[in-house]
Amino acid sequence: MTIGGLVLLLIVAAICGALGQAIAGYSSGGCLISIVLGFAGAFAGMWLAGQLGLPQFIPLEVQGESFPIIWSVIGSALLALVFGVISRAGRRRG
Repeated sequence: MTIGGLVLLLIVAAICGALGQAIAGYSSGGCLISIVLGFAGAFAGMWLAGQLGLPQFIPLEVQGESFPIIWSVIGSALLALVFGVISRAGRRRG
C-alpha cells in the first residue's frame, strides 16, 4: 500500500469514527480518537456482521484493501456508546 492509499484510509476511518461518535452522542477527543475509533469500529462491526451472518455493505476498495464503511460507522457508534457509559459511570463515582 502506498502512502496515498494509507492517508485515504485514515481519512475515511476518521470520518466513520466521527459519524459513529455523532450517532452515539459521545465525543471523547479529536481527529486521532476518531481515526482509532473508525478502525476499531470497522473490526467490531465486521465481527458483529459475521456473527449475525450479515453481508458487507458499501465496502470501499483502496489498493486492494477493503474498508467496510457502514459496519465501521455502526461499530464506532457502539464503541462510542460503551465508552460514554463507562466514562459517565466513572465520573459519578469520583
